[in-house]
Amino acid sequence: MKILFVTPEAQPFFSTGGLAEVAGSLPKALRQKRAACRVVMPLYMDISPQLREKMSFVTSITVPVAWRRQYCGIFEAELDGVVYYLLDNEYYFKRHGAYGYYDDAERFAFLSRAALEILPYVDFMPDIIHANDWQTALTPVYYTCLYANAPGYEGIKTVLTIHNIQYQGEYGKEVLGEIVGIDQKDSALLEFGGNINLLKGGIECADAVTTVSPSYAQEILDPWFSHGLDPLLRAREWKLSGILNGIDTQGYNPAEDKTIAASYSADNPVGKAQCKAALQEEFSLPVSARTPVIAMVTRLTGHKGLDLLKPILYDFLRANDVQFVVLGSGEKEYEDFFSQAQRDFPQKLGLFLGFNGPLSRRVYAGADMFLMPSKSEPCGLSQMIALRYGTVPIVRAVGGLRDTISETAYDPAPEEDAGNGFNFLSYNAHDMLGAMERALGVYAKPAAWQELVERGMGCDFSWNASAEEYLELYKKIKA
Repeated sequence: MKILFVTPEAQPFFSTGGLAEVAGSLPKALRQKRAACRVVMPLYMDISPQLREKMSFVTSITVPVAWRRQYCGIFEAELDGVVYYLLDNEYYFKRHGAYGYYDDAERFAFLSRAALEILPYVDFMPDIIHANDWQTALTPVYYTCLYANAPGYEGIKTVLTIHNIQYQGEYGKEVLGEIVGIDQKDSALLEFGGNINLLKGGIECADAVTTVSPSYAQEILDPWFSHGLDPLLRAREWKLSGILNGIDTQGYNPAEDKTIAASYSADNPVGKAQCKAALQEEFSLPVSARTPVIAMVTRLTGHKGLDLLKPILYDFLRANDVQFVVLGSGEKEYEDFFSQAQRDFPQKLGLFLGFNGPLSRRVYAGADMFLMPSKSEPCGLSQMIALRYGTVPIVRAVGGLRDTISETAYDPAPEEDAGNGFNFLSYNAHDMLGAMERALGVYAKPAAWQELVERGMGCDFSWNASAEEYLELYKKIKA
């Protein structure tokens, strides 16, 4: 089985979030199952010189973008047995970051078309093309409209994964002729609500549509979660499924992680206490082994449930011997809120505005609990990483959080002690507070808490099972 994974970002080359982690981990897991998986992504300006040194130039071609042709340099790199094709066009990609530019529709139409155009030049004609999110949703559209009957391209099947349905690539109809460049007779594939919707086109054309957790696949059939696409998805429900993301368990391993203060494992947990003390020192908090540390590593947006935290945080900090550590950046409202809270509770709240990868690992390793009160969460990787580091999640039971975190006292379980965290269902500040207080109640019982920590560290969120599910899906649509 030969798979081409088309993505706007992938670790270790460039990352803004969970999609890059998936694009960096899933192809490796597929390769371990003897599938040939290659990855196509842009050659962004921000890719490090060290990674650029691993690349070799293959060739250059031109790619149609509506009525014009644009240069495309093809660079190749191999990491962990996976071949990456990084596509160079300085007009589109020689800028900081990946998204948020006025011409994003054109930039990612170029990427989506180039992923198909390069195939004869890299001598890799896949069985499956796996596109991801709106930025590459045009790849299934282009294949259906322009390539399905082209010599050498016959018989390819396409998959589209929706990582977050909130972002759909909506543009005015003028992009059809100026940027997308498909025939007018096919324009209905992209038209939606009086505009052009790139994600809608991918859903229409892909042979299979997946989301990043089983619960999210069901949720996006509901108007509350779908951002307008629920009628389309309900009509195409026969090709929709949810496959839970995994994490790179080799990369996230407290027994071998060199960025944390001390190594540890479920069998030898002593180093966890050293990591906690180091975290308290780093955030200028009193070093106290028995004071529970609750952490958040998150985008500071209301979507992540921070509007639930605002009305209860001050009273919670006053009422409990507890410390809070927050790492993230985002909307000014929440940056200002946490900055003020740090000034008001300097002995109880530590804050880092921004993102720092090594620091995030030190937070995962040093905290006791990890709070994720998300309004919606397609999958969530942070709760899995937290468990890997022996940090107990407190989550809202939504999307992938529902699929990964269970609370023994509330969930039907196959055995009495099957829970691995704490959850709440209603999007309500006091329901969240109740879950936090239940966590503190168990934390006050050291033996029960250590048992909970060890159970969480024993959870298997590797890509092994999920990669097998993807392979079964590929085989099903290829049959």
